[in-house]
Amino acid sequence: KGGEKRLRILAAGDFHGDSSAVKELAEKAAKENVDLIVITGDVSHWDMEVKDMIGPFLEKKKEVMFVPGNHDLTTTDILTEKYQIKNLQGYSIKVGDVGFFGCGAANVGLNILSEKEIYYYLKNGFKYIKDAKKKVMVTHMHPRGSLIEKFSYPGSESVRKAIEEFKPDIHICGHIHELEGFEEEVGKTKVFLVGSRGRIIEI
Repeated sequence: KGGEKRLRILAAGDFHGDSSAVKELAEKAAKENVDLIVITGDVSHWDMEVKDMIGPFLEKKKEVMFVPGNHDLTTTDILTEKYQIKNLQGYSIKVGDVGFFGCGAANVGLNILSEKEIYYYLKNGFKYIKDAKKKVMVTHMHPRGSLIEKFSYPGSESVRKAIEEFKPDIHICGHIHELEGFEEEVGKTKVFLVGSRGRIIEI
């Protein structure tokens, strides 16, 4: 589109304390010259290990934003305070003309939110970036009624409702390790399920 610069995102998640996976991704981020890192949660494994989960990205001078997963509870505060990175469950962020909003947690594990709470966070986050030219929704959970759900576990009704109501250009989720790399469309929204190997997405 006429030389227009596109935002390059490295989206990943479900590290579960695997620092070697994070270091590889940080190298990839530098090599591929991505603009920012988006993490879909489960940084830790039952809150046990956060060492070297974010630092390698910051050492490569990459901006990081994330949502917590169902394994992350106390981890979330540690990450935001220690590394000064943004949790999209509490913030919406604009990078150029792209707006990011999201919600973490899941319907299993330590960090459980009700469907009502998930929808609240997504709706609240969206209102701050609704005028952005492009919109990216980031969640840990996949949407209900998706192909992802068909091949795995029940998704979130609120994530589905948010896609239908807010019509983000891109939805990035994680949680289902076995389907890492899976893509589908829900309406006009492109849904990317990412994992610890990471995925570069341009918008």
